[in-house]
Amino acid sequence: MTNEHAPRRLVVGITGASGVIYGIRALELLAEAGIETHLVVSKAAELTIAYETEYKIADLREKASHWYAVGDIGAAISSGSFRTMGMLIVPCSVRSMSEIATGITSSLVSRAADVVLKERRRLVLGVRETPLHSGHLRTMLQLSDMGAVIAPIVPAFYARPTSLDDIVNHTVGRLLDLFDIETDVVKRWKE
Repeated sequence: MTNEHAPRRLVVGITGASGVIYGIRALELLAEAGIETHLVVSKAAELTIAYETEYKIADLREKASHWYAVGDIGAAISSGSFRTMGMLIVPCSVRSMSEIATGITSSLVSRAADVVLKERRRLVLGVRETPLHSGHLRTMLQLSDMGAVIAPIVPAFYARPTSLDDIVNHTVGRLLDLFDIETDVVKRWKE
């Protein structure tokens, strides 16, 4: 559930799982939708960005309204008094997911997520891992019980994608739907 009185700002976390293009595309679509973004990128994500894309970390910083160093525990997004619509972590690694579930706030990603949960704001985790063992599944259940939305990155084929871009756009659009953000990139079922 989103807070209609919150400023139109969203915290975006990008962690070290494969699929960093989802986080990058989220920043692009959020900018197009006029949403103020507050970006934090994990150390592992910085490596993954270099492995999977031609982007540099500076390119991502330019796509965000504001960005924070992952070690900046005193950043605005680490406080519950800093009002947001919530936080999207995409891709979300199993490590980040596990830190959030246990309340370990060893980085700004997990601290910001913890704040979102304690303030009862929307936390959406675009988990990118397969297969999953029972520990992963228990962690997901624990997070769901705490109020997080677990939204594994899974392509939808009813939209008849013709490119990788179509798949990424549709998936990110569906993640942003969870914050009631319209992006005009989702081909909706039977619409």
